[in-house]
Amino acid sequence: MPLRPLDLHELTESVLGCVCAALQATADQVDGQPGCPCRTCVVPGAVAWDSCDAPCGSTGTSAGGQLSVNVLRMWPANPFPTEDRTVMGARNCMPPPTTAAELAVTVLRCAPTPDEQGYPPSCEELDTAARIAHIDATTVYNALYCCLPGTSTRRRGRQFVVGQSRLVGPEGGCVGIEQRVTVALPGCAPCPAEETSP
Repeated sequence: MPLRPLDLHELTESVLGCVCAALQATADQVDGQPGCPCRTCVVPGAVAWDSCDAPCGSTGTSAGGQLSVNVLRMWPANPFPTEDRTVMGARNCMPPPTTAAELAVTVLRCAPTPDEQGYPPSCEELDTAARIAHIDATTVYNALYCCLPGTSTRRRGRQFVVGQSRLVGPEGGCVGIEQRVTVALPGCAPCPAEETSP
């Protein structure tokens, strides 16, 4: 069945809220770990690394950086998450029962940079940035496993496959993580009625 117009966007907003809450909860438990960034967005297309610098080093609800969710691709799946390559006829509306959507969750924080004299960051500064990124990676990974099943009204919950997580940057003063996840969007909307000619 086809998707409802808001299915995909509602999924991205649910993932954004879930991950933000998890980042904040982790900050409450781990000393020195920044919470959910002030800038949290569902973004179209590639993520622009816009806000890593201010307010750097803060914790709680005013943590610097950026949390974003974006859609990488969608495809008909049968069975999920395998791409369905069935040739459809011009007059039928019988797509596979599931659409797969691959999302990227990106958390960007401040990267240590050279000082005013051009000396590279200290090992302590690099270690602190690495610790924050590693905790962010684990938090996002856990958040997806814990939250995604509850984002569906279906009795069995939502199907999903957690993909790879990778460190991104440093670039432009930013460093962080990107976590990919493929989520099933079961169709529940009817096909538009065929128009009849007079």
